[in-house]
Amino acid sequence: MLDRLPVEIVERIVAKIPDTDLIAVSKVDRVWWQEVRQEAYKRWKDYATAIGNIYWEIQALGKWFEKGDIEWITFEDVNDSYKNWINCLTEDQLYIMEKMLRNGMVVDLQERETIEYALSKQRCGGDPWGLDWEWNEWTQQE
Repeated sequence: MLDRLPVEIVERIVAKIPDTDLIAVSKVDRVWWQEVRQEAYKRWKDYATAIGNIYWEIQALGKWFEKGDIEWITFEDVNDSYKNWINCLTEDQLYIMEKMLRNGMVVDLQERETIEYALSKQRCGGDPWGLDWEWNEWTQQE
């Protein structure tokens, strides 16, 4: 029955499917595969945009701290919240990227290399955004 739905309906359904189930529904037929692929790319881009926005907010927060506009404890609390949020979004983005890669949805060689690099960095741990600084590092930057 799912393979007989109009494309417009498939688009709406796919847009509502959570990340964890998204790739599974691509198995229905070619139309579903294409719609899931488009939605996965959209989510990948949305995660990247959100991560970028949060990154700039963290940078602005650091500048406020340097100027003395916010207290150290407030800086630490907000900074930790931002870092946790960015880590969650990064994990969600990497999940989508990995599922796309494993299901043949990434055809561009450069995107494939980007995903493989990001996944290898995630497996090794670390701080891909460079956000694990000490509070006093802000005063040492130029």
